[in-house]
Amino acid sequence: MTGNILLNGKKKRLEYGAVAYVTQEDVMLGTLTVRETLTYSAHLRLPTTLSKEEVNDIVEGTIMEMGLQDCGDTVIGNWHRRGISGGEKKRLSIALEILTMPKMLFLDEPTSGLDSASAFFVVQSLRNIARDGRTVVSSIHQPSGEVFALFDDLFLLSGGETVYFGQAKMAVEFFAEAGFPCPSRRNPSDHFLRCINSDFDAITATLKGSQRLRDKPTSSDPFMEMATAQIKSALVEKYRDSKHAKMARARSQEISKIEGLDVETKSGSQATWWKQLTTLTKRSFVNMCRDVGYYWARIVIYILVSICVGTVFYDVGYGNTAILARVACGAFITGFMTFMSIGGFPSFIEELKVFNKERLNGYYGVAAYTLSNFLSAFPFLVTISLITGTITFYLVKFRSGFSHYAFFCLNIFFSIAVIESLMMVVASLVPNYLMGIVTGAGIIGILMMTSGFFRLLPDLPKIFWRYPISYISFSSWALQGAYKNDFMGLEFDPLLPGDRKLTGDEIITKYFGVTVDRSKWWDLTAVVVILICYRLIFFIILKMKEKASPFLQEIYAKKTLKHLDKRPSFRKVPSLASSKRHQPLHSLSSQEGLNSPLQ
Repeated sequence: MTGNILLNGKKKRLEYGAVAYVTQEDVMLGTLTVRETLTYSAHLRLPTTLSKEEVNDIVEGTIMEMGLQDCGDTVIGNWHRRGISGGEKKRLSIALEILTMPKMLFLDEPTSGLDSASAFFVVQSLRNIARDGRTVVSSIHQPSGEVFALFDDLFLLSGGETVYFGQAKMAVEFFAEAGFPCPSRRNPSDHFLRCINSDFDAITATLKGSQRLRDKPTSSDPFMEMATAQIKSALVEKYRDSKHAKMARARSQEISKIEGLDVETKSGSQATWWKQLTTLTKRSFVNMCRDVGYYWARIVIYILVSICVGTVFYDVGYGNTAILARVACGAFITGFMTFMSIGGFPSFIEELKVFNKERLNGYYGVAAYTLSNFLSAFPFLVTISLITGTITFYLVKFRSGFSHYAFFCLNIFFSIAVIESLMMVVASLVPNYLMGIVTGAGIIGILMMTSGFFRLLPDLPKIFWRYPISYISFSSWALQGAYKNDFMGLEFDPLLPGDRKLTGDEIITKYFGVTVDRSKWWDLTAVVVILICYRLIFFIILKMKEKASPFLQEIYAKKTLKHLDKRPSFRKVPSLASSKRHQPLHSLSSQEGLNSPLQ
């Protein structure tokens, strides 16, 4: 797309602070209440110099302005908990954007999916915002007569051409002057759409070809068969020479000549980076605590699986058969048990949607979000690691000693953290959680194959699988560290009675291909490095998506235009020829004697 953006006649960029955008989809954390959602948003964007009481006053004022007093302490609602209604959710979306008092507010179909009463309440709230001296620009979906009556100005577009721009109440007069008056018993907005929406032509042609139609009356309006493209063309020509177009051009020139109308620009958020980080961390932690599917369900499953592992491998001992049992137990814990961390992926996807929406309006930066997510998840990861490590370590009776127990728990902690970080990378690349789970499970499965359990590391094909896959696989490093933590310093019974006992060092070296030249702590360090790399990759992807988004949207727009050109509704004059098998029906409007050339 090309063109200039002028604010009060001056060329400007649409800065975050001056302009706010309300998306069509209401994306919010369903575990928070209305008041909490607004409070967190206020702390993220309002100046840090404001006191807590001042922020609360702004929040309460916004709640009253949008009529949300009755649901202020009600949760928004998610998959397991019912919350506020659709209309209240839409008003909350608007309230989030007017907290910072933007000069302009853009909304994408704010009444979609709402009943007539809720739609009226939403548009009435927007009208009140406009009365406070702010400009509200909204696309609208099939407004009712009551909603249409609230509009100040109306802008009708069809195929990129201006059909009408001026006062909403003058639109009916304009259409009548153009020869297409609105019938007395029809909603004006429906009449306008019927005149300029070319999709009606394709629908009419389809219906005429598929229904058994009766003869038209001889008194049928001669304009009955006019194509929408012809009607639109006539309206566009009429508007170009109309008083409405002249008034719009004159007003634009008048505004551009007025001095001192420069729009004050400011960043989307006036809070400090540290304030944003602490607020995001607190909000994310509260969300994780209240969302049953984020961590609590996993904690229960981890407890059950840990008990199962501990009882299956209970007191594994030091016999010859215990060697394989210890190896299998270690591989299961560092591999399959950490694999269960993908269970929280759907909840993270919902949180990522909130991030993408808030980034549109410049709430905070990518770095603050990335770090806050890890900090808020930290207590839950520690809990899972300690529970899993304690149950399995003491039931299986791995090598005793606090340092070995600490390493065992740390190994589980960082392995789970790596899995979560990997799934964050996947979430930033795939369009939905179903594809994310499939993709993430496939990647983790490939990494587990090169861990050294299913096939020893020295025996892996050198090209690709050994170098580099096994080196970038967290499971190979985690498993080597687990072997060293458990086997080194122990002795096991030989295969044949009478032979010398086998030392743990030679077992993991000769039988499992694990080198003992480096410490187990170096193996754990490698897992930490992989964790940091995944977090950095996630950060880079989010930043790159923001930079590349305009180019990708341009490519998508061109592809969409080519596709639209092939649609029948975008042809200049679609065929209205009826089927030879059927006879035409006369319309209800002609039956009622309405004075419009349109059906």
